[in-house]
Amino acid sequence: MKAMEEETLSRLMELGQHLVWRIGKDEREEVLVVRVGFASKVAKFAQMPRLLALTDREIETLSKAGKIRVEWVD
Repeated sequence: MKAMEEETLSRLMELGQHLVWRIGKDEREEVLVVRVGFASKVAKFAQMPRLLALTDREIETLSKAGKIRVEWVD
């Protein structure tokens, strides 16, 4: 089982090198938004609604409240 976990971690690390992400608060609602996509789609991030910057405390508060939305940028 350990070899399988190491292989999975290795693949995730490799994939992570090709991803970009943005984290912030939606301007219209109290929800933490995590946008993730391939680096080749970075221009699409600029076309999406603006995310407001958050402090670590705000991120923690929204996370603990379950107010998280993950968006895949395609």
